[in-house]
Amino acid sequence: MKRLRLLHLHLGVFFTPMLLFFIGTGWFQTVNRDRLKSPSEAETLVQKLRVVHTDQIFPETGALRQKASPKVFQALVVGMSVALILTTLLGLILAFRFSRSTWQVGLSLTLGLLVPILVLWLAPHR
Repeated sequence: MKRLRLLHLHLGVFFTPMLLFFIGTGWFQTVNRDRLKSPSEAETLVQKLRVVHTDQIFPETGALRQKASPKVFQALVVGMSVALILTTLLGLILAFRFSRSTWQVGLSLTLGLLVPILVLWLAPHR
């Protein structure tokens, strides 16, 4: 169990900056309906960060940046996603294992599943 906690700690800390970045830019995309048609339309820093979120490149002018491949960054994002899933599952294991009242952890997990489903289901359709 000590190794699992250590793995959970190091994966979580390593990927925290990227997770915060993707949460922030995803949040911005969720509330901002203005979509760019291409990465070259990005003018402000916020727009350029949104392009990193959607296209895995940082848009800049110049011939070298136009030919940049997003494959390496995509691989890093896939690694981050796998690590997030792993650390989330480890966090659940740790929560159930070390909590004094597992029913409260179970209730929180159940509500975490049901509330988003209910919000989406009960939301008025356009």
